[in-house]
Amino acid sequence: MKECNQCGKCCTKYGGDGLSVSEAELELWETFRPDLYEYVRDGEIWKNPDTGEQMGRCPWLRQVPNQDRYTCDIYLDRPDDCKFYPVTIEQMVEDECEMLEVQDLANPKQAQKSLDKVMSESRPPCS
Repeated sequence: MKECNQCGKCCTKYGGDGLSVSEAELELWETFRPDLYEYVRDGEIWKNPDTGEQMGRCPWLRQVPNQDRYTCDIYLDRPDDCKFYPVTIEQMVEDECEMLEVQDLANPKQAQKSLDKVMSESRPPCS
């Protein structure tokens, strides 16, 4: 499995209304990141602060000028959904994730183990 190359496929696919956020995350944002909380309405995220309408994509996603790469302006405070992605190799295949290599597709069980290791610091411990 390759390192993430910041292709942005995950963020552009799920970064709009495809994310959920926990009550704990909302409380943290309300207290410590009012700039993020400004984009919350009725417990849903990425609502336009002026109109209340759902935004088509995350307002914190930035394309690197003249490149097919993206950065996240709120990386350390991003929603848990973002932190936990990707969850499965199947999800990565469906999303055409560029981290996958030929050997990952040939041996998805081993690839899943590799993914779980790579993501171990981002995901909560299994119970």
